[in-house]
Amino acid sequence: MSFEKTTLEMIAPTVDEAISRGLNQLGLPREAIDIEVLDAGNKGLFGLGGRQARVRLTIRNEEDELDDLPVSAPVKSAPAGENKKAAVADEESILEVSKSVVTGLLEKMKVHAQVTAKYVQPDSDEQQPTVMIEIKGDDLSYLIGRRSETLNALQYITGLIVGKEVGHWVHLLIDVQGYRSRRERQLRQLATRLADQVARTGRRQTLEPMPANERRIIHLELRDHPQVTTESSGEEPNRKVTIILKK
Repeated sequence: MSFEKTTLEMIAPTVDEAISRGLNQLGLPREAIDIEVLDAGNKGLFGLGGRQARVRLTIRNEEDELDDLPVSAPVKSAPAGENKKAAVADEESILEVSKSVVTGLLEKMKVHAQVTAKYVQPDSDEQQPTVMIEIKGDDLSYLIGRRSETLNALQYITGLIVGKEVGHWVHLLIDVQGYRSRRERQLRQLATRLADQVARTGRRQTLEPMPANERRIIHLELRDHPQVTTESSGEEPNRKVTIILKK
């Protein structure tokens, strides 16, 4: 299973401080991160006109790094043909592991919040149920970050650890204070409005850069539209969706 690389940009008075802040937010050691200095900053003349340092931290996603993640004894999934009771027990175990992992990561980040985990049924029988982890508390907007980068990083790390602990990949989503559901509604409304505009004027519309999960919402919302279609272009993390007329 391949994972899209997750990046986080940090700004601070110095490069070292920006890196330190980023590592603290991600809860990862420096060895697990690729670091790119975007702007080394400048103190300015006599302290005036200075510019802060800016760095980009990219989480490495090579499969061999999974062995370096802290794990407990793996929970084996129920073998084929085993009775339904065992399968239910396995699902409950995955929920407990997922909740425990997120709770532990938040504690390391010194975040006080309530964590719950449940299954969300897929839209079609071909997809597997999704583990939805909800985080609630007071003023948790910093857990979302710019363009949901911090939230996506937390979700990515959680997925790696949970998959290692239970012995197989688990499809999961993490939401903070209902952010993802609100964002999905906004994206669906935006997609519909821009699609109508493209159909009316014939001029393509390109949306702002979005992470893969948000681009997917746009694609799904317009996949059955009679007049327009969608395509993605660009490189991460600046990949965008364009809405165009069907030929």
